[in-house]
Amino acid sequence: MTERRPRIRDLFTRKGAPLELEQLTGDIGLDREIPSSEASSPGLVLAGYTSRFVGDRLHILGETEVTYLASLDPGARRASLEHFFNFDLPCVIITKSQNVPPELLALAEAKGVPVIRTALKTAEFYRRLKPFLDDAFAPATTVHGSLADVYGVGLLFLGRSGIGKSECVLDLVERGHRLVADDMVHVTRRGVDILIGKGHEMAQHHMEIRGIGLVDIKALFGIRSVRQQKRIEVVVQLDDWDASREYDRTGLDTQQTQILDVAIPQVTVPLNPGKNLTVICEVVAMHHLLRYSGVDVARKFNERLIRQMQERSQIREYLEEDYE
Repeated sequence: MTERRPRIRDLFTRKGAPLELEQLTGDIGLDREIPSSEASSPGLVLAGYTSRFVGDRLHILGETEVTYLASLDPGARRASLEHFFNFDLPCVIITKSQNVPPELLALAEAKGVPVIRTALKTAEFYRRLKPFLDDAFAPATTVHGSLADVYGVGLLFLGRSGIGKSECVLDLVERGHRLVADDMVHVTRRGVDILIGKGHEMAQHHMEIRGIGLVDIKALFGIRSVRQQKRIEVVVQLDDWDASREYDRTGLDTQQTQILDVAIPQVTVPLNPGKNLTVICEVVAMHHLLRYSGVDVARKFNERLIRQMQERSQIREYLEEDYE
């Protein structure tokens, strides 16, 4: 799992236009790290209450905070802001294009804290900022495999190098499914149990096919053959056939694997000559869709089998007690 710490400069680079950001302190503090995925308003700290104040997050001053500061006399305003800037603040953001107290800018420059202004209203700014912070601080890792969208189901193919993951996904693309990533899949966790996979920016929508080399899938098969990212819903583990190994033949014993502490259903497919792997993977996707809609074929078959055995047992008992 990789540790990701964005900087204030990244906020400008990635979200400067959507968030309508304006630098009020030039390049001061733009290389400061954003230490937390939380953003908040300083609130009561400006009035002197600091018992529950957390300094290491983005601090947003809305109309309430700026109006409060403007209501103070110059001495009280400076004392309030000095108290505020005694904390190690990564950044201060002013919303609604409000005028910034000169004392705030002077203290920020002295402390090396960047001050940013946005034209957005406070609530709208929070709404647009949250996806950036969630993505920047999401737990992430990279796995060696291939990811495809099959009937809307994200299948992550894993297996030893050279076993045929890329060839399998290429065949799926030829049958109308979509490539997400090949060789290296960057996985991030959203929320508690959602895994999103996407390819590396440099290798996006390219595949390495042994004997041919790099193939541009979007150029060969069109824009509909690829997608930027996809939720990972099933792991397909490709293994070499082992005659001495017992494989699941009923589907009652469902397998799971862990990625970033999220449990994902896993299907192990043993490979031997003549096996139509592409069709099997399509069935894996459709089988997942059935289970997602509440239809568990293996469980229903098992219940029907047990019920039939019980009924036959009852008939046998009746015949054994029939003396007429």
